[in-house]
Amino acid sequence: MTLRLHDTASRVVREFQPVTAGRASVYLCGATVQGAPHLGHLRSVVGFDILVRWLEVSGYQVTYCRNVTDLDDKILRAAAAEGTAWWALAERNKRAFTHGYELLGCRPPDVEPMATGHIPGMIALITRLVERGHAYASGGDVYFDVRSAPGYGALSGQRLAEMRPAETETDTTGTDRAARKADPRDFALWKGAKPGEPSWPTPWGPGRPGWHLECSVMATGYLGPTFDIHGGGVDLVFPHHENERAQSLAAGDGFARYWVHHGLVVLAGQKMSKSAGHVLAAAEALNVARPQELRYYLGQAHYRSTLEYSPDALEEAVAAYQRIERFVTRAQHATGAAQPASVTPDASAAPTARVPLSFAAAMDDDLGVPAALAAVHATVRDGNYALSTGNTENAGNCLAQVRAMLAVLGLDPLAPNWRTSDSGGRLHSVVDALVALALQQRETARARGDYASADSIRDSLEDTGVAVEDTPEGPRWELKR
Repeated sequence: MTLRLHDTASRVVREFQPVTAGRASVYLCGATVQGAPHLGHLRSVVGFDILVRWLEVSGYQVTYCRNVTDLDDKILRAAAAEGTAWWALAERNKRAFTHGYELLGCRPPDVEPMATGHIPGMIALITRLVERGHAYASGGDVYFDVRSAPGYGALSGQRLAEMRPAETETDTTGTDRAARKADPRDFALWKGAKPGEPSWPTPWGPGRPGWHLECSVMATGYLGPTFDIHGGGVDLVFPHHENERAQSLAAGDGFARYWVHHGLVVLAGQKMSKSAGHVLAAAEALNVARPQELRYYLGQAHYRSTLEYSPDALEEAVAAYQRIERFVTRAQHATGAAQPASVTPDASAAPTARVPLSFAAAMDDDLGVPAALAAVHATVRDGNYALSTGNTENAGNCLAQVRAMLAVLGLDPLAPNWRTSDSGGRLHSVVDALVALALQQRETARARGDYASADSIRDSLEDTGVAVEDTPEGPRWELKR
């Protein structure tokens, strides 16, 4: 199989055929940084991290662009509410997002543009639209004329005649914008300056950009006028992505060839929303699960499905990941092989030469992570059976396959980002020696029939966080999780 992706615009799963053979360009609508990240934001980035990893493993040279919206109405309102400069609030929250992404082991984008760094390009795009008859100035604002775009509504599957106005009719000062529009469905490309707001000079007067305009300029600026994949949450299909697409096509750009949208994370049946105060902050989730466990939870469902958060569901994901982790630890110890710190597959070979066919087929079928994880767990079961029968050769083969699959999903327990800060391993060596001494004393007690003392030693280790497992090769230990 070759990679096939669900394209929102065509509403079918299409074979991925990039603009340039061997290369893949990906744009992800990143965060609007009016607040700290919640689970919905993290799910978005984890999902696209998996897509980028699979593209790279499949042999593509990927250019991954993920923007930051550091100026819009929500940021201005949030900054005003706490009496903070808008740029200070945006920078503080941007760092919180970056920290969250790094904790979850997400590959950094090749470029992470900020909206305020691309104002000249936005003014140039508006100029093109005005000259082509697709935009008009009114009362200090500039609006896109939706009736001038024949395909408007095609992405979201709507008819223009049935659409309601897409955006709030008042600005941050409460000014009514509806009267300025030729059509109530037209959307703002540029918003005229208001007291206390940042502004830039333009031929139509000072002001600041509209949200939709920002992404069109950043996407085409780094990936070219026609690029491969544009992604984001399903809640962005309309109006944000619909408007992006309309203004870019009207300006003469080919824009995105594939529109890939992920489902939302919901809490008690409602979409997580910072503005509505209905969220589970990333920091809260990381208090109850390790970063790699939270990543497993966020990435385990199909990216287009809705993920409903519950403590029980997170606990199940934690247990599932720990089963994988225990096998990797046991197999590495049992095989005695010098396993590399991380698995980076050879891009010159076919993916099926590195991972099981079932895993590759699942990933090629619209990133079917649930089926791919089924392949991981099946291989773990085979590996555990091999360990139980003393077949270290088969166990080693299973270990290599499991780690190759986990590398694609960003979940390899032996990858450097999941290891402790004890890079030299000195602390582990000391602990290993101390635990080995205790286990030797336990074996001596058992040999002389003093099972009470043997059990006491084991219980003491358990109380300090060391789990002991008796195997055919002798006792082994690991830190309790």
